[in-house]
Formats: sequence, C-alpha cells, structure tokens
Amino acid sequence: MAKERLYLFDTTLRDGAQTSGVDFSVEDKRAIAEALDRLGVDYVEGGWPGANPTDSSFFQSPPSLKRAIFTAFGMTKRPGRSADNDPGLSEVVNAPVGAVCLVGKTWDYHVDVALGIEREENVAMVAESVAHCIAKGREALFDAEHFFDGYKANPEYALACLKSALDAGARWIVLCDTNGGALPHEISRIVGEVTEHIPGDRLGIHCHNDTGNAIAGSLAAVQAGVRQVQGSLNGLGERCGNADLVALIPTLKLKPGFAERFETGIDNDGLRHLTATSHLLDELLNRAPARQAPYVGASAFAHKGGLHVSAVLKNPQTYEHIDPELVGNARQVLVSNQAGRSNILARLSEVGIEIDAKHAKVDRLLEDVKQKEFEGYAYDGAEASFELMARRALGEVPDYFDINAFRVMVERRHNARGELITVSEATVKIAVDGREIMSVAEGNGPVNALDMALRKDIGRYADYITDLDLVDFKVRILDGGTDAVTRVLIESADGKGGRWFTVGVSPNIIDASFQALLDSITYKLFKDGAPAKAP
Repeated sequence: MAKERLYLFDTTLRDGAQTSGVDFSVEDKRAIAEALDRLGVDYVEGGWPGANPTDSSFFQSPPSLKRAIFTAFGMTKRPGRSADNDPGLSEVVNAPVGAVCLVGKTWDYHVDVALGIEREENVAMVAESVAHCIAKGREALFDAEHFFDGYKANPEYALACLKSALDAGARWIVLCDTNGGALPHEISRIVGEVTEHIPGDRLGIHCHNDTGNAIAGSLAAVQAGVRQVQGSLNGLGERCGNADLVALIPTLKLKPGFAERFETGIDNDGLRHLTATSHLLDELLNRAPARQAPYVGASAFAHKGGLHVSAVLKNPQTYEHIDPELVGNARQVLVSNQAGRSNILARLSEVGIEIDAKHAKVDRLLEDVKQKEFEGYAYDGAEASFELMARRALGEVPDYFDINAFRVMVERRHNARGELITVSEATVKIAVDGREIMSVAEGNGPVNALDMALRKDIGRYADYITDLDLVDFKVRILDGGTDAVTRVLIESADGKGGRWFTVGVSPNIIDASFQALLDSITYKLFKDGAPAKAP
C-alpha cells in the first residue's frame, strides 16, 4: 500500500526567534535555513518581512534553498482597508518567497475583544487575504490562531473561519494550539471532527509546549488526520517552546504506527544530518546542546557500567530503541569509550573525502576528534575546521606560512577631541618562503585588529584572500571561573559565495580567536588551490 505524504514546516527562524535570549543575525538565519534545507524539511519559514530590520534584510537577500519552500509569515489584512491597500500585507506577499503563511483569528472572543469588529467581517478578511496572496502567485497557508480554544468556545464560528480560507484557495489550514494548553486527547478529538469538514491533506498542526505535550499533541493530530506538522529545531520558541522537530522527525520516520503509513521529505542521508543540525543551532546560540535530548543528545545512547555494557555490545538493539547512526548520533560505552567510527566516515564523505573504512588513519582521526572534543572543540558547527583536521591527517593540506609570533595591545585613552576611546593594536610576525614579515594593524577590537594584521601581508598568498570576509564571531565560555576554557566560532565568506565555520579553543580568548582565524585563512587557501610554500 502506498504511503501517505507528511509535510514538515519549520518555524525556527520566526517562532523560535521569539525565545527569550535568542537574537538571530542575518547570517545565523541563512546558516540555519540552509541546514534545514539539507535536512529535507518541506517549508522553511524565514520570518516576518517588514517586522524588523533583521527579517527585512534577510528577505532582501534570501538563502539559496534546493528543496525547501522559502516561506514568509504575516497576518491577514487589517480591518477597514482592502488587501491591496494594506502596507503590512503587501510587504509579506511581495517578498521573494514561494509561500506565505498568514495568521488570523478563529476564536470569537478575540474577534469581539481584540479586533472589535463584526465576526462576519473577520471571516471575510481571512478569505480576501488568502485570495490576495494567491493572486500574487504565492502558495497560501492560513495559520488559525488559538484554534483549539476557539473551537471549544464556538465550533461553528471557528470552522467558518477555516472554510473561508479553504474556499479562497489556501493550500494548508494550520490548526494552532497557540497557548499550548490543549492536551493530546483533546487535539485528537477536535482534529477528527474538523476532518469531517476539511480534508486532512489540507490540514496542519502547530503545537506549543506549555504543558510539555507539544510532541504528543502533534503525533495525535497526525493520527487523527492532519498531513502537515509544524515545529522548530530543538523545540525553540517563546515561553516553553514549540513541538521539537528534532524528536518528531525520527519518530515519524522510524517508529511503528508512523513509519509504515507515512513518508516525509527526509531521506536516510538527511536523517543522518539530524544530530549535526541540532547541534549547529546550539552553537549559533552559544549554548551547550542538551545532553539528554531524545535521539540527538550526547547521552541518548550512552551506556555505563558492568554487565549492561557487555550486553549492549553483544546485542545493542535490545537496549537501544533505534540504531543511533540513523540520526547521526553514536553509541557511547562510557567504560570503554567505543564510539564514533561510522560517524567519522560519514563526515569524511560529506566533505568529499572517500577513504577505505579499514584505513589506519581513520582510527587515528577518530582518536584526534575525541581528544579535541574533550578539550572543548565542537565540529558540528565548524565543518571547515573538521575538514582541515581530516585532510591534514591524510597529508593533503600544504604548509603555506608559519606564525612566528603575535601580540595584541588594548589601550583606553582620550582622543584629540577629549573623548574616551578604546583602541586595539595587533602585531603579527609570519614566515613566508623563508622571509619574515611583520604586520601591524589597529581594529575596533582585539580580534578585528588580529584579523587585519594577519591578512595585511601574507606574501604571495595575498591575492587569494582579497575577497575573504569575517562575517560573524561567537564566543562561549565552556567552564566557569577565571581559568575558564573559551570556544570561539568564526563564520567566513568569500566573493565566490562560499561560507564556512572555523573553531578555536583556549583558556585565552585571543588565542582561541587566532586559532579560528588561522583555520579560516588556511581553508580559503586550500579550497582555492594555493600552492605550498617554497622549501
């Protein structure tokens, strides 16, 4: 029997961005969108064009997605004006996207109190807004805000709002548990009743996690008939978050009751990127991944001690609900530290390195990665540094130049106008082709000064890095105290459209930054085919 298609809609960049303490940059959004596209989700909601400068800038230069439909979020037109004459709606429907998700009221209480208009006018607003979106050549989704509360209060009116969007041509009607208060049994019952009026293959579910039931509610909705599931990476979202797609995806793809009935856009290769994608988000947010996160956490397949470990090694499927390698994770047998060989091979393949699984250097590289990660390095968010380490182990990365010394000074003083300023100055001594070059530069911070000094003169390699830009810089303290270990993640880009991340770790933040800068420049030279230094 043919499987039914389930569609996955990611809200990390819009709903997730409303999380307290989360502030995505444009480059963060681009990196996450491209990771989601590689994963294989069907829709990537980029944000709300016109709502803030970051979102506006992001939509002006949208990410290049190969599979996912780039989607803009907005709201239905305002009362008292036409869809054509609503500036907010116009900015959303005119964005360079394939789909638009419009949120609208379906709870009569909100129509009466928040909007203060006749209920029939709200129904008409929904239809007109959806029709306007379709007229602009966009796929339309209607986000039925507080639907479950509205349905409980007045099912006839809530359904009238949904039917209005459906009749206007909306591809998807998304049932939103906006305050996260609906329990799975309620969602199952209500969705079942809604499918008597609207086909399930036109319905989606969007659950918040305020009762800790967002995943369970989403699965209940799928079983009751919806065919689109919305959520965010790692459950990111305001208050208690959203349904966690990182846990939902493998459940839908691998678990009995779902795997045999449904298919998604996530293929086996995409599923193996799940752990890396989850950790990438955490790295960009400068936070530690949750060790006990389902499927992708470091402890999700960790085993410790005695007879249990012995049994796991002999018959792992009886102690693990899935093969951890399916989701890009690895078994950790804590007493023997046996883990990760297949992960290393998969990651080598991702960066274009094909090597025999029995090659002696694979074991050496595995040990190097374990040691580096013990020291604080994280390669899920720093693919360029991982590739350099791997290729160095295989003898493929030439030596370009040597760093003889570097120094950074920070001075706080008054300038000629009497203003108190802080100036950073860096000195870097490098050796290229047998001669030493010393460069000095000032910057608006010690890392910027180091970057300027390092690239100021690197001899015959200067032309290779003229289009190299440091795009983003993140610091995370791994251990507390004055002797804390610091991890620095740097994102770089060049004029050819390439983007890559490098990492450095040290108790000294400047040293960690310099490591990441060196990797960035070395990676640029390597990928552009720069020759090795003279003997």
